[in-house]
Amino acid sequence: MVKFILFIIFIIIVLGYKRGFWFNQLILFLLIVLFIKNFVFRGDYYYLRIGIGYDLLSYIMILLRLFICVLIILASNKIYFSDRFKILFLFNLLILLMVLFLTFSIINLILFYLFFELSMLPVLLIIMGWGYQPERIQAGIYLLFYTLFASLPIIISLFYFYRLFNSLRFIYFINNLENNYIYICINVVFLVKFPMYFVHLWLPKAHVEAPIAGSIILAGVILKLGSYGVCRLIKIFLFRGLIINKFVIVIGLFGGGLVSILCISQMDIKALIAYSSVAHMRLVLAGIFTIRIIGLIGRMVLIIAHGLCSSGLFCLANIYYERSIRRRFYMNKGILSLLPRMSLFIFLFSVNNIAAPPSMNLLGEIILINRLVSWDYSIILVLFIISFFSAVYSLFIYVSIQHGGVYIGLYNFFEGKVREYLLLFLHWLPLNFFIIKGEIVSVWLYLNSLI
Repeated sequence: MVKFILFIIFIIIVLGYKRGFWFNQLILFLLIVLFIKNFVFRGDYYYLRIGIGYDLLSYIMILLRLFICVLIILASNKIYFSDRFKILFLFNLLILLMVLFLTFSIINLILFYLFFELSMLPVLLIIMGWGYQPERIQAGIYLLFYTLFASLPIIISLFYFYRLFNSLRFIYFINNLENNYIYICINVVFLVKFPMYFVHLWLPKAHVEAPIAGSIILAGVILKLGSYGVCRLIKIFLFRGLIINKFVIVIGLFGGGLVSILCISQMDIKALIAYSSVAHMRLVLAGIFTIRIIGLIGRMVLIIAHGLCSSGLFCLANIYYERSIRRRFYMNKGILSLLPRMSLFIFLFSVNNIAAPPSMNLLGEIILINRLVSWDYSIILVLFIISFFSAVYSLFIYVSIQHGGVYIGLYNFFEGKVREYLLLFLHWLPLNFFIIKGEIVSVWLYLNSLI
């Protein structure tokens, strides 16, 4: 594990190379290949050195982050050609990659908390430094204060855990910790990162004001930190969670239904995709807090699928924005006659967002809906509303952009580039072909024997 961290430090050092922007992308591809060679099919920690190691859960999370960071560099072509502090942007991205690498591989809870919160700083700098509108300052403040105030209670839990277990390592924690206050303190920071309804307002605002790199980071990286933290600490609250988690599930699913309806009224392309991202994470939230192994399996599948599908939709929104310089639906109509080949990708990502076969979204939603209906049959109406409106706003994205009259203000338009087709293809390929090896994302739960 240490060798990969040293590898990332080496990438940061070579930033001064003349063509360092694309050179670092090739180096990251090499890092992905080397990391795949170290695949471990184990439930316990492996390659453990100086308190850093990974099991199958950490391995999947780190591999997804490496792949997302490569796609971010590929999508940030505009920053490279406009020379908007491109070296500083790449430095921010690589620091974020190293922090996330440590977050998912550390086994000490205090260090996990440190890197967990430190990962928000590069995201904040990317939003406030490379955003397009003046409102990015307000979006950055929302992001900072929501995460800052939610992270304060977890410090109390750290002191309590050390006093109780005499250690802050995950592998030394035991089951059956019954303390309602500690349970709330340790979970509130993860609920904000999901984000849970009532504490979700920072995410749509950050998505809308962020550049394409910030949107991909938020959709593919930041939203997954909360679910990872809950999965690591859930075995401490197996019995306590059976009492309290029902309120979290009800609020989460109720909020998911409201947000799904709210998506229909959005006129901004990025705002609609951002709210749809919030709605999809409700199923992940409810599946985890049912505290059953089938819910955790569905969580693993759906967060990978959501990270790729939502990221691909944001890339498409950015491709249209670079041509029309507008994000409104009524100013991006009739694109089918201008970008006919790009319409294939927006159709594919729209149907994947609905969870049509053979996408991983379908596998994840089938597992989670099956678990939630077996948990309580009365919530089937809310699940129907979430699934139905998911299809409605996904088709609304495709129909509104592709059909209709072309906006008269479009005076210059250019065809898609090879880089853009490659970017979208790299999002679509794993999203539809990893379903063949769906057991890889679930076997960790059996190997680790959580339940």
